[in-house]
Amino acid sequence: MGQQQLLLLVLGIVIVGLAVVVGIQAFGENQQKSNIDAMTNDGIRIASDAQAWALKPQAFGGGEGNFCSNGAADDDTPITLALLGVDATNVNGTYTLANTACTGITITGASGSSDAEVVVTVVGTDADDISTAVFPDGQ
Repeated sequence: MGQQQLLLLVLGIVIVGLAVVVGIQAFGENQQKSNIDAMTNDGIRIASDAQAWALKPQAFGGGEGNFCSNGAADDDTPITLALLGVDATNVNGTYTLANTACTGITITGASGSSDAEVVVTVVGTDADDISTAVFPDGQ
């Protein structure tokens, strides 16, 4: 009877150990997915802020229908995150903004805790003009 109890004890310890390892792996994967979701949310928020800025008249400090910093379509000075009042870094990642000839912008978010990268592209001032792409391994 002693051997059987010892065997059951060892078997129980192995099963609990495996459950702990699987739980830790699941937590890590969930944390990475959560970070990607948060970066996507931040990118879409920045894109919405840029669209709202582009829709404002130049007299009110907006883009007058385009994504140039001074509102003039013939001057391709890009808008910046600072102009939108957005921090370039937060707990979710670091964000950069690239302008494409006053007609659109690309927001790239990179995570410090994982190799994930999120790219949000804005090609106009409509809600349907925002698209996202996620690269979980930073490809």
